[in-house]
Amino acid sequence: MYHGNSIRLLAGNSHPELAHSVAERLGVPLTPCMPQKFSNGEINVKIAESVREEDVFIIQSGCSDVNDNLMELLILISACKTASARRITAVIPCFPYARMDKKDKSRAPITAKLVANMLVCAGCDHIITMDLHASQIQGFFDIPVDNLFSEPLMITYIKRIDGWQNSIIVSPDAGGAKRVAAIADKLGVEFALIHRQRDKQSKNAPERMELLVGDVRDKVAILVDDMIDTGHTLTLAARTLHDKGAKAIHVLISHGLFAEANMAAIEQLPIEELVVTNTAPQKEHKEKCSKIRAIDISAIIAESIRRTHNGESISLLFGDWTGGGHLDMVLL
Repeated sequence: MYHGNSIRLLAGNSHPELAHSVAERLGVPLTPCMPQKFSNGEINVKIAESVREEDVFIIQSGCSDVNDNLMELLILISACKTASARRITAVIPCFPYARMDKKDKSRAPITAKLVANMLVCAGCDHIITMDLHASQIQGFFDIPVDNLFSEPLMITYIKRIDGWQNSIIVSPDAGGAKRVAAIADKLGVEFALIHRQRDKQSKNAPERMELLVGDVRDKVAILVDDMIDTGHTLTLAARTLHDKGAKAIHVLISHGLFAEANMAAIEQLPIEELVVTNTAPQKEHKEKCSKIRAIDISAIIAESIRRTHNGESISLLFGDWTGGGHLDMVLL
């Protein structure tokens, strides 16, 4: 199955469930490593087995305690580098600081670029991530970056929705227009675009959304976005679609962070379901909100690791199987 030197899988503390699922799919055991914290907050890492001249993959997602998880990843990379690993690949399903990808106002930092610099400086040779907030983040690196997509999984899921042939794919902001247009084209349905705006005459005026493109009346509205954190955008968009006469509202989001989200409020929204991937742990969120469904991405991560190790093309992952091929969609 594998060529040349063997795969070594390491995992930090950010998402152990995903790491174990990937290891099980690959048939490769996780290399024991014990990231620990000292009483003053400093992180220490001990790798229990040799990684000399091995192909190392470190699975660590940028979720929950982002800064601790990022520092843990950097230390793991550095430890493998000084232990003479042949190649070190950081598998980061949810890239940290991805929203800070441009200088949108004076003196604003481009923190995603800083994260890229730190990963390379620590000794990383290759990055595997998923659904970057902005594709230009790949240009922040001088090493290979493979940005995987959850779009095929979402298309497969949409085709399971009752009445999807009469659906409309909706983006809650202009930044996601390209994403929803691509999904709509592959499904042969229409797309819509919502614009968020605030009354500039009053500082305390509530935000509102207006439907700029598309007609959702009497249609199944499928809201697609790349990330949910506070849930504010989702709340505004769901209510706007409901007011515009959508027959049913389904929400599909790549990264379900829910860092400051009011799960009780999401439960009361006029939506049928909220589908996210497990780039971040979802068990606790599902317990708090019955509308949340989680799609397992471990198959994509595992296959991309196998192809990377064997020197095969990763782009083939998003070709023939888009309509439901050899990588199955699994709900957790």
